[in-house]
Amino acid sequence: MRPLREQLDHDRVIRLLQAKYKRRFSIGINPGNERTTPVTIGSLPWYPDLVLQSTDRGRRLLGTVEVETVESVNNLEAMHQWAAFSRLRAPFHLYVPVSSVDTTRRLCGSLQISVTEIWAYSTLGDQIQFVLVERPAVARRVTRAKRSVASDASSARRAVMPRGGKKKRAVRAPSIANAKKVVKVVKVKKVVKVKKAVKVVKVKKAVKVTRKASRSSRPKKRK
Repeated sequence: MRPLREQLDHDRVIRLLQAKYKRRFSIGINPGNERTTPVTIGSLPWYPDLVLQSTDRGRRLLGTVEVETVESVNNLEAMHQWAAFSRLRAPFHLYVPVSSVDTTRRLCGSLQISVTEIWAYSTLGDQIQFVLVERPAVARRVTRAKRSVASDASSARRAVMPRGGKKKRAVRAPSIANAKKVVKVVKVKKVVKVKKAVKVVKVKKAVKVTRKASRSSRPKKRK
């Protein structure tokens, strides 16, 4: 149970995060004692503060968000809710007050709770500001893997460059394998052109030899 003042700030943060995420997701919220949008963990329904879902008809789960206050950042809350939401395949985002960031890090480390992002929020008058304070190693590795895949795709597009002309533009290739296929086709075409040129030269030489032979076999005209 939170004090009334903290509960009001808690629900206010939830409303602000709903506006923040609504551009990319279909949002379900469970402020206060409301139980409207559950997620299933095992066989039981759980009610995180925000549920991020896809915008299509399937409403696929894309993430969960939990907002904490000073009173709720404790060992019991971490073992009960944080650990449960971190077991989901969807990303888990945790929002805590600025004064509770160190405690949150210590709890996540000691209980081995995997959090995708840890955000800190602070209240200044009527405004609430959010700051990303930590993205753990697992989330960083996923981000680096996505960047490396994008880099490989862009390098594959630049792998084959057309020859000739003043301007050279990269041929789009969705993968390195397709780029290799294009190179093989170009090589085969070059070989075919060379073979055709050799045949033409041989034919021309044969025609010249035939003409010389026909001229030499003709009877000489008497003077």
